[in-house]
Amino acid sequence: MIYVCIPSYNEGPTVGLLLWKIRQIFAGFPREYQLLVLDDGSTDATAEVLAPYARVLPLTVIRHEQRRGYAASVEALLAKAVELTDRPKRDAAILIHADFKHNPQIIPDLVRRIESGADIVVAQGKLQGEPSQAYRLLRRLAPQLLRGVVAVPGVTDLVSGLAIIRLVALRNAMRVQEGSLLVTDGWAANAELYWRAGRYARRVEAIPSIERHDLRQRPTRVRPLETAMELWRARAKLRNAPIAPSAAEPAPRRETERPAEAVS
Repeated sequence: MIYVCIPSYNEGPTVGLLLWKIRQIFAGFPREYQLLVLDDGSTDATAEVLAPYARVLPLTVIRHEQRRGYAASVEALLAKAVELTDRPKRDAAILIHADFKHNPQIIPDLVRRIESGADIVVAQGKLQGEPSQAYRLLRRLAPQLLRGVVAVPGVTDLVSGLAIIRLVALRNAMRVQEGSLLVTDGWAANAELYWRAGRYARRVEAIPSIERHDLRQRPTRVRPLETAMELWRARAKLRNAPIAPSAAEPAPRRETERPAEAVS
């Protein structure tokens, strides 16, 4: 089962079209799939748009009555996927945004990578149609602001919001973490997610993708200076909430000892 997880806040103009395009993709790429959309306290017509799709698609809608933010939405969606699966070693969750900057045509490639043995695949974005030079610069430099705190081997675009994760890796990350899985928000939450789940992944891959910022039906919510400051402040939060060791893991090894295998 592929759980397509879509966090949404005031994305009424695009979320329905995204769902329909995903349906068309799976019609030509036959896999079991379930759509999970979280409406994070939207004040536009998102709820009205989703209602008819829930009657004709394999769609579950989760709603926060009050807005809780991006990280809380992502974590709730992924927790729901982990709750629903009965085969976490086979099943996976795709994280994709509802503002239409992510092309759902990449879904088959993501799924095939999981079927070939990857546990996490991050789609590294090449921006198109983004008029703000400050935004483009920040997106390129954002991983540098988290350097020394978060690292995911093989992934350079740590703040990408498009990825697929095998559910066993998510489940193991959630089990060992006290409280919330994600302690940061916004772009930093994406990096944190790949970092924490990556601890329990045997293979992490990255593939190129195109982000079409000219298809967004609303102004961007990203303020480059504020986002840069949030990323910098996230460093302290991440240092204070390191990846918790699993009960199955041995005590920290000496340099001469062989590394232990990650939980699978």
